[in-house]
Amino acid sequence: MPEGDVVRRTAHRLDQALAGRRLVRAELRWPSVAGIELAGRSVLGTIAYGKHLLTRIDDGRTLHTHLRMEGSWSIVRTGTREAAGRGPFVRVVLAAEPWTAIGDRLGMVDVLATRDEPRLLAHLGPDLLADDFVDDGLGRALRSLHRDPDRAVCDALLDQSVVAGIGTIFTAESLYAERLWPWVRSADVPDPRALLLTARRLMIGALEKPWRPGLSDQRGLPAVHGRARQPCRHCGTTISVRQSGPPARQRPIFYCPACQAQGPPARAETPP
Repeated sequence: MPEGDVVRRTAHRLDQALAGRRLVRAELRWPSVAGIELAGRSVLGTIAYGKHLLTRIDDGRTLHTHLRMEGSWSIVRTGTREAAGRGPFVRVVLAAEPWTAIGDRLGMVDVLATRDEPRLLAHLGPDLLADDFVDDGLGRALRSLHRDPDRAVCDALLDQSVVAGIGTIFTAESLYAERLWPWVRSADVPDPRALLLTARRLMIGALEKPWRPGLSDQRGLPAVHGRARQPCRHCGTTISVRQSGPPARQRPIFYCPACQAQGPPARAETPP
């Protein structure tokens, strides 16, 4: 699933393409919103919150989309063959001049009153990439991180109600950077503030200079994610991978068994 850095870059591209422009065509190919008309309205802008995208319209409505596992937005020139959006998995087409935004394989599409955005996002923790995260969101995230002290720290980081935007990539990379065993109890993390700030720093770095898992850049990223059976860049130990979370929602966490020495066992996460 795309993480907060990818979603924020997507929001920026949608904003550049559509903000301040009138929609000459708008198709919502999603059963619950298929009859809603947005054509003729102007787009105020698009913002990201965690892994959620909010495209605000000038009539007080917001188009809310989520990429889930496979979703993406592409920007093409209006009037071209690509702008027709004929693909079988196209869920949204928003056309203005000169650009058209195509939402493909989106995992969530709905329309709500812009004033109701706080209600939509109420279940989420603070956005790790928000400008005010250090001053406002960090304290809330730390309190949420410790509300279940026996929970494995990797499971806590992946919980969007603790902090929004982080996924398996930056969970693994931040835990490696802090040399933490991913399944240590949240209560036993020696410096949780440093862990969250490290995750934020790594995501900001990826936002400014994108990298793809499996391809390292000059910063040595990714250090562990996607590198199972390859040598650790620091100590040479073979990188391992293990599943995190309950059986129905397991996700892979990559780690170095030497650099991230196993700590006290954490209680296994149970399904909600």
